[in-house]
Amino acid sequence: MGREDIATVCEVAGPAAKQAEDQGFGPCTSTFVVTFQMISPAQKKALRTATVDPQRVDVLTLAKVEIPTDAIRASVTFSESELGSSTLEYLEGNWYITD
Repeated sequence: MGREDIATVCEVAGPAAKQAEDQGFGPCTSTFVVTFQMISPAQKKALRTATVDPQRVDVLTLAKVEIPTDAIRASVTFSESELGSSTLEYLEGNWYITD
């Protein structure tokens, strides 16, 4: 997100992006461009080095985790409405955002 790498974002967010598109949102390449515009330059810079605090990750199953916004460690603070929580699932050998 911080580098505005639309190809990588759409690959990782593929399952969730497909679900959103099926619900009437545009394709990932269009919707995330709008999302990039909503993130300030300081937040984009912070996302380039952000990490996840594993102690705050909710392990739902061995192949499914919930990463709440407060698990993101960055040089700036993100609210739930700015970044949001993410559900990641291990599918076909990789982790993907599914919700």
